[in-house]
Amino acid sequence: MKMTLLLIVSTVVALHVCRVQGQSQCVTPTGASGQCISIFECPALLAILNKRDMDTDNLKLLKDSHCGFNKQYMPKVCCEIIVDTTDRRCFTPDANIGTCISLHSCPTLKNLLKPPFSKENLAFIQNSKCEGPDQYSVCCGSQIQTTIKRSGCGPSIAPPDPRTECCGLETYNDNRIFGGNATAIDQHPWLAILEYRGVKDNRIKLLCGGALISSKYVLTAGHCVVGPVLRVGELINVRLGEYDTSTEGQDCAQDHNSGDIDCTDPPVVLPIEKIIPHRDYDPESQLKRNDIALLRLKGEAPYTDFIRPICLPYDDEITHETTSVQLLEVAGWGAVSETKSYSNVKLHVFLPYKRLEECQQAYEVQGHRLKLWDKQICAGGVKGKDSCKGDSGGPLMTHDNKRIYQIVGVVSFGPTPCGTENVPGVYTKVYEYLPWIRSEMKP
Repeated sequence: MKMTLLLIVSTVVALHVCRVQGQSQCVTPTGASGQCISIFECPALLAILNKRDMDTDNLKLLKDSHCGFNKQYMPKVCCEIIVDTTDRRCFTPDANIGTCISLHSCPTLKNLLKPPFSKENLAFIQNSKCEGPDQYSVCCGSQIQTTIKRSGCGPSIAPPDPRTECCGLETYNDNRIFGGNATAIDQHPWLAILEYRGVKDNRIKLLCGGALISSKYVLTAGHCVVGPVLRVGELINVRLGEYDTSTEGQDCAQDHNSGDIDCTDPPVVLPIEKIIPHRDYDPESQLKRNDIALLRLKGEAPYTDFIRPICLPYDDEITHETTSVQLLEVAGWGAVSETKSYSNVKLHVFLPYKRLEECQQAYEVQGHRLKLWDKQICAGGVKGKDSCKGDSGGPLMTHDNKRIYQIVGVVSFGPTPCGTENVPGVYTKVYEYLPWIRSEMKP
């Protein structure tokens, strides 16, 4: 039978089984050691409460677990004490350290739900979602930073709050990918190259890309860290601040505007401390769902004119657009033609955003239907312009009117050959994975 919270509370009040009211320690109906806490802080009993159909055994368990009321007259239950070794530390949207807990147990975020509601507060709560003890888990900090600081943008393990302008900015003043053009030497400073040690020859191979999202973490594709790619090489390092892979040390190029020669710092190569593929990514599946991964670096990346993080998306605005002419940008060192599988210099190309329905039609050919889903984004379908082999794991980007870039997608898969007309490339939609990202990134 379907029970509402009010009816359950009333039933519990009527029976009022209160064996340990006023005490924090208690004994559960099953005889285990417990703590008398709000039912909203007890995931096991809260799951029973949220069931659509509750049998008499579950109802009896709730009644017998009752141990009092809190100050808001909500029921408290004797919740079994379970030693949880899960590391629930996380980063809040304003780049502070928090704990992934139930929204009901987070006073700082619950206060944002009090009327009058604001768009900013609701966005903050939405961006606080993490993978925790219940469906409504959030990264809960001790306080919310309401004053946005726009200084002190030094290296930080936390992904920067886009509102601080400590991410997504490049020093490129005028602010190849298949069919793309060379970038300025300091453009897209968050681009990363993944280094693999060859299985057969022990040589360094550059097989995938990624994007720096904090001083300690790089976002890339799942198929870059597990599956067939490991038959070619073992993923060992991340290279940052690179421009021309054919040279060692610093790279120099002529500025497009002034004609002056601009030179980079030598690239920084950092070993990988931990590889974190999404737990639901299946490298054997053609669907390439959950094709996303994080790389935790052993050291912290220095922030320079040529190395800095890109912003994580703050909202889902990209798919709110209905026009198919919205341009997105992808960058990396991938294929530049059908005969050359990589580029020496960093390239970028602009691609039109494609609605998922339109993109789905392109992957229903010759009786083979590749079912896309809402955690993927499509872009491209323009002849001769595309992300391609070697760009895997790299960022699909957009920017606002302040030219603050955010990563909206991760290069996943596309047509063969690259740049096939009317067949867009498919990207993992980063916004849908923010709870996973926030839960996996640790201080």
